[in-house]
Amino acid sequence: MTSKKKALGRGLDAILQSPETDITSRDISGNYVAGAIADIDVRKIDANPFQPRTRFEEESLQELAGSIGRQGIVQPLTVRKIGYDRYQIIAGERRLKAALIAGMKEVPCYIRVADDEQMLELALIENIHRKDLNPLEIAISYQRLVDELKLTQEDVSKKVGKDRATVANYIRLLKLPPEVQYSLRHEQISMGHARALIGIADPAMQLKILLKIVEKGLSVRETEKLARETEAGPLSFKKNESPALPEQILSAGARLDQKLDARVAIRQNTKGHGSIVISFGSNSELERILKMLNQE
Repeated sequence: MTSKKKALGRGLDAILQSPETDITSRDISGNYVAGAIADIDVRKIDANPFQPRTRFEEESLQELAGSIGRQGIVQPLTVRKIGYDRYQIIAGERRLKAALIAGMKEVPCYIRVADDEQMLELALIENIHRKDLNPLEIAISYQRLVDELKLTQEDVSKKVGKDRATVANYIRLLKLPPEVQYSLRHEQISMGHARALIGIADPAMQLKILLKIVEKGLSVRETEKLARETEAGPLSFKKNESPALPEQILSAGARLDQKLDARVAIRQNTKGHGSIVISFGSNSELERILKMLNQE
């Protein structure tokens, strides 16, 4: 019994590699006990209510599902018991979604004990280190650690392994106008663009420059230069630049962007002629957009 406790104290990697781990351990009710690694029925696993991720890329999930279908799940999910024969995801929700797509009935899980506060912390930190999390999702995760766990930015930086300035820069993104946040979330602008916009005190001017970034494809360096000039004095527009788009066109573009869940850019010249450009990142996304347009 002592040897098993030692194995459980060395972390998940040690448990997976340890021949001492009991993978069929059950309690008297027939449930797997905390500390066990077991194949659990996917119908008995609930999503994590503290999950900070808001979007799961469909194409990426399909690729992972294909890999799981061929090789199985290499890294077990981490779950906690929440009742009789019921479990809740702590880490690995993307793997669970892909496993469901692959048609798996059971998935390997490491069962551990965690209260709600630990669930939130583990879910946030596990997701923060994922490469496909967008800057706003990271910013929201950092802010939740501050607000809900009562941590300082310094505490957060230590927990996630980032310097305090990095944490502060992400959290500052949440002070940007909703339109800028929307553009950042949908990859119309980058983190570098957003940081340049933060340096502009006037929200209305932030939106003006946001439109210039999207319409003209300004680089981060060009945006930083424009932001500096804006703070130094009035924003000047050259005579040969395109006029600002009317509010009804901007509103229509925003509605189309949201409806298609894709980047939409509307351009119009001084004669009233223009174009609508819909961006896509993959063949499957193009097919999705075309299907939505054909339904109209």
